[in-house]
Amino acid sequence: MDPPGYNCFVDRDKMDAAVQDLGPKELSCTEPQELKQLARQGYWARSYALRGKVYQRLIRDIPCRTVTPDASVYSDIVGKIVGKHSGSSLPLPEFVDNTQVPSYCLNPRGEGAVRKILLCIANQFPDVSFCPALPAVVALLLHYSADEAQCFENACRILACNDPSRKLVDQSFLAFESSCMTFGDLVNKYCQAAHKLMVAVSEDVLQVYADWQRWLFGELPLSHFARVFDVFLVEGYKVLYRVALAILKFFHKVRAGQPPESDSVKQDIRTFVRDIAKTVSPEKLLEKAFAIRLFSRKEIQLLQMANEKALKQKGITVKQKSVSLSKRQFVHLAVHAENFHSEIVSVKEMRDIWSWVPERFALCQPLLLFSSLQHGYSLTRFYLQCEGHEPTLLLIKTTQKEVCGAYLSTDWSERNKFGGKVGFFGTGECFVFRLQPEVQRYEWVVIKHPELTKPVSSEAPAAPSPPCRPVSSDPADRLSPFLAARHFNLPSKTESMFMAGGNDCLIVGGGGGQALYIDGDLNRGRTGHCDTFNNQPLCSENFLIAAVEAWGFQDPDTQ
Repeated sequence: MDPPGYNCFVDRDKMDAAVQDLGPKELSCTEPQELKQLARQGYWARSYALRGKVYQRLIRDIPCRTVTPDASVYSDIVGKIVGKHSGSSLPLPEFVDNTQVPSYCLNPRGEGAVRKILLCIANQFPDVSFCPALPAVVALLLHYSADEAQCFENACRILACNDPSRKLVDQSFLAFESSCMTFGDLVNKYCQAAHKLMVAVSEDVLQVYADWQRWLFGELPLSHFARVFDVFLVEGYKVLYRVALAILKFFHKVRAGQPPESDSVKQDIRTFVRDIAKTVSPEKLLEKAFAIRLFSRKEIQLLQMANEKALKQKGITVKQKSVSLSKRQFVHLAVHAENFHSEIVSVKEMRDIWSWVPERFALCQPLLLFSSLQHGYSLTRFYLQCEGHEPTLLLIKTTQKEVCGAYLSTDWSERNKFGGKVGFFGTGECFVFRLQPEVQRYEWVVIKHPELTKPVSSEAPAAPSPPCRPVSSDPADRLSPFLAARHFNLPSKTESMFMAGGNDCLIVGGGGGQALYIDGDLNRGRTGHCDTFNNQPLCSENFLIAAVEAWGFQDPDTQ
């Protein structure tokens, strides 16, 4: 068997141990679905030569803006930009945010070439302001390029992709931050055990999740990253979320019950990812990743845009050296012991609840909207105090000292659309929970059982504003809400009965029963299994109410 034909940028001694040329030499497939399956199966992963051919083909087929720098541009500008400097002494562009160039079995010439290519990209893409993933992408592409100019052209095509439905890499701080928040939301829904561990061992869990791209673009060994990149070029950005979630699941499995290796779980995860080959093969990593039944690409896009909107509203659009991430320090310190008081939950319990809410609202601080002890036991007063606030948090304490509640995604004023009748509204972000006697959260049944539904075929994310909302010029305001029931082909309405309110009762969850039912006097309630959340009773099935509270989410900057 002939050894792989490595180019002049590769350390052959290191690569001989890393990759063997055992696979096929050609790929004749043209159908997208078949190509997707072959990528997942690693059809070209065992052939260094074939992987190079496939990368060139896949990148050539990326739809790009009309003027995209090519290899000839690199030849024209590299001398002027690099000058007489050696590659190893060249600075990295500011947009990589101090990210180091991963070695990926490159020799010194290859590592220097990566720096040269990154500087030329910075020259040609002044609009790219934050892209810490790019050094890893360029370092990998250099393996499969005939020369620096071809590698430059391939990287430029990835950056210049103009297909709005095919996001490849984040190119601004706003996009990067919203991706981190979106990843945190996905962890919260798909890796609840790992999320619980992160909350327990870290002061600011979002700082841990902000590292997710570094796990992939830098910490993963070459053998694993190349396999991820194989699938990424075919399927796009969603693959990155899947793999990062799988990494977190493996980390939790290996480390659960063990003492931390350092004082920082963030550092522990980085170490685990660097050494992942000891415990998890590339095939097992991808197998775990694709076993996670994520939301559709459309739903993730809606969530990402909602997170971007929240960041814009808080002025977090660029990374400033003096206040880097300072605005996000509220994320897990939002519930301050000195100014938080509830008749129902402790500071710790509220912090636990706060760790469950969507990341764009975890940026906020709790604001007491209604307390039965202050405002009286009146459902009418409850609605009056809550209207105009979205989302809200409902807390209930029974006379038996049981504590339960619900996160409710939609303004209670939506109930007025039903003309006095009890009608259900809300979205799949709603969830119900109990805190006493033991902690348990129940999310929308579709999240754990996606086989109940399939996304609606329409890909248009825009929808008219709800009737009771003022029309805004911001396109994000016209987006259909994340996890709106109309995006899914549900077998019946019982799986989307999130919240309802009439003059005589308040209901959370429906179909076969109600997760929570409270009467108009806020005096009695009942709880049972419902189809929407597939929950167990949240407390005694019939209960007397000791206290009710409703909490809103307040931007710290408006206080």
